[in-house]
Amino acid sequence: MAVAAPARERTGDRLVSAPVRIADAATVRLLRPGDRVDVIAAANSPAGEDFPAELVASGVRVAEVPPPRENSADSGALIVLAVPRTTAVALAGAGATSRLAVTVC
Repeated sequence: MAVAAPARERTGDRLVSAPVRIADAATVRLLRPGDRVDVIAAANSPAGEDFPAELVASGVRVAEVPPPRENSADSGALIVLAVPRTTAVALAGAGATSRLAVTVC
């Protein structure tokens, strides 16, 4: 899985809103707007194969934590991140092929 290099918000970068589905809904319940997180992608691997996790975005700001949908615990939970456009592309690509997790910075 090719993932873009981690990106931090830099002064002058135009930020966009990137909705990201995090695999563990309970982790999302710990987040609040303004928190900084790292986003990690772990590829869905066939049984017995080991695919290392990759850092997709580093130190990005949580812009919004939408309320959870009914009966959505098994499909993760959505957060909205404020990131540079190139990071939004990397997040969308990683979310299409991997399970995403966050760590709080």
